[in-house]
Amino acid sequence: MQLLPIFLDMRGRPCLVVGGGATAARKVGNLVRTGAALTVIAPEVCDALTRRIEAGALTHLARAFEPGDIAGNTLVIAATDERAVNREIALLASEQGIPVNVVDDPDACTFILPSIVDRSPVTVAVSTGRSSPVLARLLRTRLESLIPAGYGRLAELSGKYRERVKTRFTDHRERRRFWDRVLQGAVAERIFAGQFEEAEAVIEQELAPDAQHQDMGEVYLVGAGPGDPDLLTFRALRLMQQADVVVYDRLVAEPILQMTRRDAERIYVGKQRNHHAMRQEEINRLLADLAKDGHRVLRLKGGDPFIFGRGGEEIDTLAAEGVPFQVIPGVTAASGCAAYAGIPLTHRDYAQSVTFVTGHLKDGTINLNWPALAQPNQTIVFYMGLVGLPIIVERLMAHGVAPTMPIALVQQGTTHLQKVYTGTLSTIVEIVAQDPPEPPTLVIVGEVVQLRDRLSWYRPPDHPTLRATSPIVEAPANADLLCRSD
Repeated sequence: MQLLPIFLDMRGRPCLVVGGGATAARKVGNLVRTGAALTVIAPEVCDALTRRIEAGALTHLARAFEPGDIAGNTLVIAATDERAVNREIALLASEQGIPVNVVDDPDACTFILPSIVDRSPVTVAVSTGRSSPVLARLLRTRLESLIPAGYGRLAELSGKYRERVKTRFTDHRERRRFWDRVLQGAVAERIFAGQFEEAEAVIEQELAPDAQHQDMGEVYLVGAGPGDPDLLTFRALRLMQQADVVVYDRLVAEPILQMTRRDAERIYVGKQRNHHAMRQEEINRLLADLAKDGHRVLRLKGGDPFIFGRGGEEIDTLAAEGVPFQVIPGVTAASGCAAYAGIPLTHRDYAQSVTFVTGHLKDGTINLNWPALAQPNQTIVFYMGLVGLPIIVERLMAHGVAPTMPIALVQQGTTHLQKVYTGTLSTIVEIVAQDPPEPPTLVIVGEVVQLRDRLSWYRPPDHPTLRATSPIVEAPANADLLCRSD
């Protein structure tokens, strides 16, 4: 270890920054956040520093540096454009035993400012020992994605209870086990979910004299998105690695399932047409029972759990049973599949609204407000509409939608198996009959579909592209080749 990492308490301590440009402004930012008594010396300053001066965050001396400016400071930063001046500042500071940092001159520094992940009061500093500042910034970016903002609030809560915990657990090992439960269990998850009062209530229960420390589990209702693992949220990834039981459906892509904990128990509860591995009521009961047994349960659902995912029914049961839960939204299929197909759901010239509906057949019919869906200047997205496609097409045209209205089917959108079928209401049934798509397939109806030909950008790996010369046309005999791309 070449450099000793330390954290200095700078509150109210005098600090000096010499220089008024963008580099000086970046150095000033971190010092201001520490509460340092900051002075900037420069004949002129950039806009960023001007705003801080006007806000009263620092003192500005509008003149050139003078040797006497060094004395009395806790630390000094030389950030001028003149190497000779920076070196003079470094020499004077070193002679007086004051730590000094010189921008772009590592050899002249007695300390360096690391890349910082700020989750106050939690602070993570990254340094490469002067060898590669760019690498330090890259590492900081990685850490930013791994450390939720809630860790700062978790640290504040820990500080609030620190003395009580010392009094309650005099044995060091018991105290450590307590903090392990708090910082890795239900308290932490409630903090991350913004449930601060609930988090404190759990700590109070843990500190009770008769506490048994049998923490109830929790259910994480996570939207897995339409299939591309890169579309998962940071919170989803963290909880996927934390859960010890995974309850998943058939719309969860295998690469996403593989991102859960390797030692987690996996329970498949997928539903297919006319075949359910488990009824919805049984799934609701399963989630509650697993959590009551102390498990951290990941309920992994394709798309977004609150858009045709029946997530509301599941958490309704959990709430009634007193089981803790949190909901992590996912990219819904309509948004993800349309984006990867190059079809904007709204567009100033074509559609000023978008409607999500289910095309799921019940008793051979689709009961929807067809007059409302037949209105112009909108985009209609049908979930689970593949089986009922002929009925959807027939009912839309029966309610006045033109037979030439563009329509698209997106099969397994955002994945390497994505295929996009385009046509019109009068042609699409024949097109898909010649090359039937595989579920899950999303149906998009609206004038925006005609934009796909020039906005399509996603090319599934290892799959050649068949592009239509004119995707919105009356279908000739070879319409499947003209109107389908994969």
